[in-house]
Amino acid sequence: MQRKAEPGHYDYLPYFDRPVITWPKGARLAFWCAPNIEHYEINPPRNPMRSPWARPVPDVFGYSWRDYGNRAGVWRMMEVMDRFGVRGSVSLNVAVADHYPEIIEACVARGWELFSHGVYNTRYTYGMSEDQERALIADVKESIKRCSGQDLKGWLAPAITLTDRTIDLLAEAGLIYTLDLFHDDQPMPVKTPSGRLVSVPYSLEINDFTALYQGAASPTDYTDMIIAQFDRLYAEGAEGGRVMCLPLHPFLIGQPHRVR
Repeated sequence: MQRKAEPGHYDYLPYFDRPVITWPKGARLAFWCAPNIEHYEINPPRNPMRSPWARPVPDVFGYSWRDYGNRAGVWRMMEVMDRFGVRGSVSLNVAVADHYPEIIEACVARGWELFSHGVYNTRYTYGMSEDQERALIADVKESIKRCSGQDLKGWLAPAITLTDRTIDLLAEAGLIYTLDLFHDDQPMPVKTPSGRLVSVPYSLEINDFTALYQGAASPTDYTDMIIAQFDRLYAEGAEGGRVMCLPLHPFLIGQPHRVR
């Protein structure tokens, strides 16, 4: 039987038969929280492969709902994360730096890392030429440096619209990790022609967008999912370090009835 084509970005490695990962101080689990701080355009340029809004544009409803996250939700999230000493690694649409500089200032003041989620969450890499995508990565690197002083290290394609060349271009540009591959619960090396790139686990299963928005889970159900994810990965971590990512969107988790 002929095998179907595979992405070719990584080798198969059985989950319970692989080298042991050791975290500092014998920790079983590397937990990280990823606030998705995004900006959507009310009437974005058309993409030939994907429409940014399900409704006709300009979509005032969709725009204003997501803008709630930048006006109110993100500040509630910051307050809770401050209270419990959780440092964020931000999946950032870099246009936020121009539209809402106060948010960037607050992230930098907290020592949060900024990694790229593209420029706007309504502009995709689908349909870009290689040179256009390379220029996008360079522009984002410069924007992150300018607004925060940080060197860009990680990438999650805007709306997860990576192309078949994105991974290679990230390594070429000197980034060290990608979140666009969802194939494991441990960091894994990625095959690239140049540079060195690692795939860091980023969860779609316990992502509030997937659970609360698409899956219509209740806040209680979502809490139970997060706890179950932690408990299982922590138990498996006795055999080698695991990674748990909790991706959160301010316009969802930052609602008053959910934030607790």
